[in-house]
Amino acid sequence: MRFTSSASAPSTRRAFLGASVGLAAALAAAPSTARAADAQSLRRIPRGGIGMHLYTMRTPLAADFHGTLERLARIGYATVGVSGRHGHSAAAIRGMLDATGLRAVLEHVAYDTLRGPGLPQALADLHTLGAKWPVVPSLPGALHTPAGFREAAREFNRIGQASREAGLGRLLFHNHGDDHAAVDGEVLYDILVDETDPELVGFELDVYWAAKGGADPARYFVRHPHRFPALHVKDMAPDGSFADVGSGVLDFAAMFRPAHVGGVRQWLVEHDSPADPFATARNSYGYLAALRY
Repeated sequence: MRFTSSASAPSTRRAFLGASVGLAAALAAAPSTARAADAQSLRRIPRGGIGMHLYTMRTPLAADFHGTLERLARIGYATVGVSGRHGHSAAAIRGMLDATGLRAVLEHVAYDTLRGPGLPQALADLHTLGAKWPVVPSLPGALHTPAGFREAAREFNRIGQASREAGLGRLLFHNHGDDHAAVDGEVLYDILVDETDPELVGFELDVYWAAKGGADPARYFVRHPHRFPALHVKDMAPDGSFADVGSGVLDFAAMFRPAHVGGVRQWLVEHDSPADPFATARNSYGYLAALRY
């Protein structure tokens, strides 16, 4: 069963980056008066939409959860995505969030927990955190076939229905690079997009992994409106490794231009292996707060 129009054909990373570079060159060549006029109509990310996915901060969180949240709030972050509780209960984390003025918008919960008897408690914990969306962070490797992703799509619809009935938002899925692979002529990620109910299932698109896997985030925003309420925003260094947002090769301005069509409401910074998590937090926030697109 297909719930949306035909799947988007993935672009190569080279084509995506090449198009972005071409767009930047064209803008640079425009007359200064035209650029000034255009600047008045450019979008910016709402300050309330700039968040931190807490996996980035896992090392300092393990040492001082409350103090880490305080520092993120001082930098300017408004929201967080929870990924690992470091021994704290959902209620304790909610108390620390409230004390620092931060707001949880989602939590990553293992697929096997959500598809099993742990689902009611996971949804109750989301309420406690004050978050809206349960997120499947990844699918088991054994499911990385068309049949496996179709099985997951059916489970996603069921979990999404339970989430909505519990007064929460849609179930979201967080992608990695291999989710964008073509297997037996079918792009795995597109199976999830096409065969889940848009009212029950959305996507937390990790733009780094999408580009790494050969997909173009902007195409997904346009071809599948309102399916992408949250993003993981991480940058790619020239060698393909992770980079602080704004310091790598991804053209976020071009990528985010149709983000409103995709329904994006949260831009969550992530870096999988930061040398200095707080430097990454400061650098990435500064770039996103200043970005115009």
